[in-house]
Amino acid sequence: MITNINSKLGRRFDIFIQILIVLSMIAFAVETIPNLHPNTVLFLKVFDVFCVVVFTIEYIFRVYYAASKLKYIFSFYGLIDLLAILPFYIAIGVDLRSLRAFRVFRIFRVLKLVRYNKALNRFKTAAVEAKEEVILFLFITAILIYLSAVGIYYFEHDVQPEKFKSIFHSLWWSISTLTTVGYGDVYPVTTGGKLFTFCILIVGLGIVTVPAGIVAAALSKATKASKE
Repeated sequence: MITNINSKLGRRFDIFIQILIVLSMIAFAVETIPNLHPNTVLFLKVFDVFCVVVFTIEYIFRVYYAASKLKYIFSFYGLIDLLAILPFYIAIGVDLRSLRAFRVFRIFRVLKLVRYNKALNRFKTAAVEAKEEVILFLFITAILIYLSAVGIYYFEHDVQPEKFKSIFHSLWWSISTLTTVGYGDVYPVTTGGKLFTFCILIVGLGIVTVPAGIVAAALSKATKASKE
């Protein structure tokens, strides 16, 4: 049932898990609402336990029926399945705030949807296909962020010493400008700084569009391969 998604029962199980994942994410968001009624809090806790039990049973069966158990455990899906339930067991019987932070890893449950959705699965395949190009682009982007921070620092430090105290302080401007977000809280006032910002904004357009093009090409390739 779990491993054979082509069977009628397996397909129903897939749909059930998908619905449970979505409801789990909704419950996770509802928990953050202040001043919830005690009955609502209790219901959310019981529902979370129910989700964890179901996901745990699913994980155990997948490990049991896997051709190579270790390969599955350390695979992408195996790690996601483990992270979906691990925070619950870590926090059991522990009243330490530092360990409660592990509850945030419950958001990994949403990644379980990748297993049950063909379109999302193709996106994962595309991401793997384009990982080398994306990593290279991220490395180049990091260099550009640093160089732009250095440049704006030398243009604006003398005029705005409070906003551009150091190259590290200039990184915020660099990131917000290269990503074309431009919050407007830190901006150049000198002529040289404005001209430099114009050049960075032009480069920033590429920062946004290039990775999108890489992933889109890989996604198109993955879709074509899936249809074939």
